[in-house]
Amino acid sequence: MKLWQKSTAVAAEIEKFTVGRDAELDLQLARFDVLGSLAHIQMLQSIGLLTQEELEILQAELKNIYKRIEAGDFTIEAGVEDIHSQVELELTRRVGEAGKKIHSGRSRNDQVLVDLKLYFRHQLQNIVQEVQVFFEVLQAQSEKHKQVLLPGYTHLQVAMPSSFGLWFGAYAESLVDDMQMLLAAYKIADKNPLGSAAGYGSSFPLNRQLTTDLLGFESMNYNVVYAQMGRGKTERTVATAMAAVAATLARMSMDLCLYMSQNFGFITLPVHLTTGSSIMPHKKNPDVFELLRGKCNKLQALPTEISMLLVNLPSGYHRDLQLLKENLFPAFAELKSCLQMMAYMAEQVQVRADILDDDKYKYLFSVDAVNELVLQGVPFRDAYKTVGESIDSGTFTPPAAATHTHEGSIGNLCNDEINKQMQHLLRTFNFERVQQAYTSLTAE
Repeated sequence: MKLWQKSTAVAAEIEKFTVGRDAELDLQLARFDVLGSLAHIQMLQSIGLLTQEELEILQAELKNIYKRIEAGDFTIEAGVEDIHSQVELELTRRVGEAGKKIHSGRSRNDQVLVDLKLYFRHQLQNIVQEVQVFFEVLQAQSEKHKQVLLPGYTHLQVAMPSSFGLWFGAYAESLVDDMQMLLAAYKIADKNPLGSAAGYGSSFPLNRQLTTDLLGFESMNYNVVYAQMGRGKTERTVATAMAAVAATLARMSMDLCLYMSQNFGFITLPVHLTTGSSIMPHKKNPDVFELLRGKCNKLQALPTEISMLLVNLPSGYHRDLQLLKENLFPAFAELKSCLQMMAYMAEQVQVRADILDDDKYKYLFSVDAVNELVLQGVPFRDAYKTVGESIDSGTFTPPAAATHTHEGSIGNLCNDEINKQMQHLLRTFNFERVQQAYTSLTAE
C-alpha cells in the first residue's frame, strides 16, 4: 500500500530500491506519526473538513494505535511502504471513510518532517539527560579530588601544575558548551513544519498555529518552502551537536588511556573493568576507553556524512533526503551508550595522590618560582632568567606548594558557577511543555 499509488504497479526492483530501509527505520517514528495525526485531525475538524463525530472516531482509533506502539505491539506490514501508509491503512480498515480523510491538507513531505522533528526532540532530550548524569559525575569527582595535584602538559612535555579537580572540572565545563550546542539543535527541531504540505502550502484554510500548540512546538517554520528546505539542515545541526558531545568524550578517553599507561601511571581502574592479553599475563588494557574513543571519533564524522548528502540539492523535496535516516538514527543510540559507559567508568577511576613526589616533575613549579620573585619586586624578565639559570645549573628548588587562587585555577575551581550555567541551560529546553502537549493529545 502506497499513499501515492494510482492504478499502475511499480516494478518490484524499483520498489525494493526506493523503499530501502524505511520500513525498519520508520518504526522509530511510529508514535510520533500518530501524535502528528492526532494534532492534524483536530485542526481539520476546526476548519470544517471533519465532523465532530468523525474526529472522535479517529481520535479513539489513533489512541488505540498509540497504545499498541507503546506496548511494542505494532508493525509495518509487508508491502506497506512506510509508517504513514501503515497508520492510514489501519484507520481506514477500522473506521472506513473517515480514515481516508486524514491526509487532507498535508503531504507525505510535511508528514515525515513533523515526525522527524518530534523524533529529534525526543532523542535530544534523551541525550541531554545522559549528558546531565555524566556532568554530575564529573563535578563530584572534581570536588572529591580537588586537592590531588597532577602534572599539566603542553606539547606532551611537563609544563605546569594541575590537579585532578581541575582536570575532571575541565570536562564538566566542556559539557556546558556541548549542552549549548544541543540546545541550539533542539531549538531548530522545535519548529512546526506541518501545513507546508509538499513544500508550497495548501489551498485549505489550515490553522497551523493550532497544530503548533497541540504538538508543543515553540514556534513554526513559517515559510512553507523553507520548511521543506529545513529537511537535512535540521539533521546536520543535530549531528553537529552530537559530534560536539562525542568530541568531549573522545578527548577524555584519550587522556584516560594515557593516564592509565605505565609511563604515566596517574590513575588505575578496578581490575574487573579492564581486559587482558592472550599472551602477556601482566596486561590490564583500557579497552573501554579505546572503544569509546573510536566510537566517538566515528560520531564526529556524522555532520560531514550528512553534508555530503545535501551537496548541490536545490530547494524542494528530493528522495536523497530519505537516506539521512540511515546515518542519523543509529547515532542516537550509539551516543547514549557512550555517555552511559563514560559516566560509569569515570565514577570508578582511582587517582594517585603521590604523583608529584617523583623528581621528574619538580620543574612543573618553575613558573611559580618566577612568580614568587616577581611578587618580591623582581622584574618578570629578570626573574625568568634567574630561575632558568638555576634549572640549567641543577640548583633549582621548587616552591613547597601550588598557590593558585584566581577563578578557575587549582585553588578556586568555580564548580558552583559551572553548575549554575548548566542548570540554566537545562531549564531553557522546557521539556515540560512538550510532555504536557503529548499528555493532552493522548488523554482518554
